[in-house]
Amino acid sequence: MEKQLSLSFENTAIAFEHMSDKALKRANFLFSNIGRPWLVKFGAFATPLAFKLGLPVKGIIKNTIFNQFCGGESLEEAVHAAEELGKFGVGVALDYGVEALDGEENYDKAVPEFLRAIRYAAGKPHIPFVAIKVTGFARFSLLEKLHRNETLTAEEQGEFTRVKERIRTIASAAAKAKVGLLIDAEESWVQQPVDDLADEMMALCNREHTIVYNTFQLYRHDRLEFLQASFEKAAAAGYLLGAKLVRGAYMEKERRRAEEQSYTSPIQPNKEAADDDYDTAIRFCIDRLDKLGLFIGTHNEESCMLAAELLHEKGVPHNHPRVSFSQLYGMSDNITFNLAHAGYRVSKYLPYGPVQDVTPYLIRRAQENTSIAGQMGRELSLIRSEMKRRGI
Repeated sequence: MEKQLSLSFENTAIAFEHMSDKALKRANFLFSNIGRPWLVKFGAFATPLAFKLGLPVKGIIKNTIFNQFCGGESLEEAVHAAEELGKFGVGVALDYGVEALDGEENYDKAVPEFLRAIRYAAGKPHIPFVAIKVTGFARFSLLEKLHRNETLTAEEQGEFTRVKERIRTIASAAAKAKVGLLIDAEESWVQQPVDDLADEMMALCNREHTIVYNTFQLYRHDRLEFLQASFEKAAAAGYLLGAKLVRGAYMEKERRRAEEQSYTSPIQPNKEAADDDYDTAIRFCIDRLDKLGLFIGTHNEESCMLAAELLHEKGVPHNHPRVSFSQLYGMSDNITFNLAHAGYRVSKYLPYGPVQDVTPYLIRRAQENTSIAGQMGRELSLIRSEMKRRGI
């Protein structure tokens, strides 16, 4: 008789074993405040202004929201955070969280930072992934033009050739180092060239190992079909599909733009539809692990449990090299550490970079969290359960 899966996301002793009493109290304070939309709105307005005016806010941000959600200001600091997580069987996806500065010079400057991260990750089992955003290497309006399938000028063609070269340089380095490269999704109106670049890099790098992963945002109603088409395309061309499954990060922005410009919103009609497509995508991928690599990026406990149960039922080893779970650093530790404890491959998305440069990322993270119904309440109740268990 098959042994039953022993996994629970309620075990706070395992979830917070890596945190000191002081860190737990800080998390309790932080999540209590992130749960207040008015405070997040005020912070989103006031923080960039404070930096612009030269006010001394860096210390406050670093000791609160930055320390909770970021691995440090440099690669070296992020690596230290990665080593701490590694003690508990948790890996990381290194994410240089600096929002893109425009200009060819800045796009070129970003490349060595990612090559350095890949070199550092090479041969280190606790750093299996590095994440990139194509908008960190390309002008947004150029991607928009490509998405609309408009003809590029000779100058723009040269510009896009340089974009491809930057991405190819990083992807080739990742393939050589056998480090996974996660290509993040973007807004729907620039996604097509990102998908095309991801497909090109997968065809180049994913012949024997799943190195490059494209991101499928299942809160879009067309992405399940696109995942299936991407799989068929990869199978026909003889490369392995890398599929990073997420729900999505631009919902309010997408709906607002669709309304303003009078086109059909790409977003699912409701949460249930997104959940159904996400879980269908998990089933689709787990049935095809011989031909793809799967990265399950979600804070949804039901989806994580479904994936764990499917692997268990099929007799797939919990630490199968082509299946990874992931949550953001500083969030959903009950999922991450309990999965790691049960032997699954799981990583934290670990952003790093100078405080001022990473602040836009942090503000977006806080805004997303306030819009996820119940997320803050869940984080707080788990933290407080553990505080009660410890008697602090």
